[in-house]
Amino acid sequence: MKCKICESQVKFLFTEKVLHKYDVKYFTCNECEFIQTEKPYWLEEAYKNPINLTDTGLLGRNILLAENTAAIIYKLYNKESKYLDYAGGYGVFTRLMRDIGFDFYWNDPFTENIFAKTFELNQNLQNIELVTSFESFEHFENPLDEIRKMLDISSNIFFSTTLIPKPLPKPDAWWYYGFNHGQHIAFYTKKTLQKIASIFGLNVYTNHNFLHLFTDREINPKVFKKIIMNSNKFLNGVIKKKISSKTEADSIMIQEMLTENSR
Repeated sequence: MKCKICESQVKFLFTEKVLHKYDVKYFTCNECEFIQTEKPYWLEEAYKNPINLTDTGLLGRNILLAENTAAIIYKLYNKESKYLDYAGGYGVFTRLMRDIGFDFYWNDPFTENIFAKTFELNQNLQNIELVTSFESFEHFENPLDEIRKMLDISSNIFFSTTLIPKPLPKPDAWWYYGFNHGQHIAFYTKKTLQKIASIFGLNVYTNHNFLHLFTDREINPKVFKKIIMNSNKFLNGVIKKKISSKTEADSIMIQEMLTENSR
């Protein structure tokens, strides 16, 4: 079996029971340190609920990520541009970002958009400056294909996935393997991310934990980490005072659209 990132030969790592019933083999790449499962034949069962039932941190995580993203956009990008949340789940994050005041849109072919209806990605959306994709990279069966799709939209990808700790944790010592729900099938280190960036001719910046940025821009790594560390303070102290929320304007727009459609 070859590594899905660098195509080097992988070596067997361990076998663990997934969904409490399937004995699944995990493999690691000595070259780029990517960890992948055998072909994930259990995914249809794993995704009976697109958002796994044990993900009780979904709302809190989206609030934190909205703070992080607002700070990244305000400091590094054009706050008037359009943005897309790729693999956006129920639309919680897109709605939060619009409530802050950024022109965000949603895309996810596998999950119902509940909270960001009417703000789906469409062919009329042009010049999207940044794509976000949170807690999705570990779900990708073919990561490079998905990253390529995102890069077709924007050369900037701000995303989250928890990096593999060092030393490599045993199966029972790292919750992020996600054996109980079976949806996590791809795992990365900083070296993996650097390899991906080199494949696509990009730079990568990371907080060395769970937040990362692929971009064609050059950024001081210390600046990136400082923005992440101070994002809550920056959002409440600066951004909310200088950017108008889209909550009310969106409601008026949707009401007008519904009225027009009812005629």
